[in-house]
Amino acid sequence: MVRIFDAHIHCSERPDDQLIAYARQNGLEYTLDELLQMMDEYSVASGLLLSPPLKHGSFLPNKEILKLCSRSRGRLHPIFTARPSKNYVAECIEEAKQNRDSLKGFKILLGYYKVYADDPVLDPLYDYAESEDLPVMFHTGDTATKSGSLVHSHPLTLDPLANRRPALKIVACHFGNPWIEEVAELIYKHTNVFADISGLCAGGSGTKSGNKYSYQYLEMLGRKLSDAIYYIGSAERILFGTDYPVETYSTALDLVGRLKVDEDDKQKILFLNAQEVFGIP
Repeated sequence: MVRIFDAHIHCSERPDDQLIAYARQNGLEYTLDELLQMMDEYSVASGLLLSPPLKHGSFLPNKEILKLCSRSRGRLHPIFTARPSKNYVAECIEEAKQNRDSLKGFKILLGYYKVYADDPVLDPLYDYAESEDLPVMFHTGDTATKSGSLVHSHPLTLDPLANRRPALKIVACHFGNPWIEEVAELIYKHTNVFADISGLCAGGSGTKSGNKYSYQYLEMLGRKLSDAIYYIGSAERILFGTDYPVETYSTALDLVGRLKVDEDDKQKILFLNAQEVFGIP
């Protein structure tokens, strides 16, 4: 049986969660119980839980992520989100030290905060991540809010950081969509850069998305991601993810099925790469 690891999951069970609209588009309840049930249905062994954006520009506190992971019976592993400010970075590092045994990495919300990945305010976090061999995930590409800054979420802004910190594991979330070719170049150039394919089909790939070209869009993504893998020369640093509830498992796995790559490369994308990057047993 194919093993699957979801490297990008959200959940909060809060009414001010900004991803509720995506959940409704996908016909999802967006609860922890539903998520675990869907993971069972699609044979998803485990996954990473990341803070969703909340209204008024905040995000779910890391302490809440820990509580949800605890309730998941070992199925979900925490990723801490770091706000780009001196005090918050220090607080995030302290939280990480207190949860060293369970933490799998950090997330920086480029585009939601108008900061670049190589901003010095984030250096203490990177120092700690390197010392613990923890990946740092970055939102790249389109944002879930109209007020997001595409200038700051463009994936090529990761290049200076990768140049300066070759030992830091860098994950470009959402494959930088729509800048997929740029992310392919980052992965080709830097051996410490990875990318997940989560959330590329926001709102679903069927009629619920309200886009009459949804099927063609999914076909296009399959081609572009396949071309990216050909350019890189391998699929060894590409990670499967759904961005639940932004994307459903059926759609996310449909996208993987459309990749014109060998079956062993699909297994790397679905599980083996994440096992290596995040230290998943």
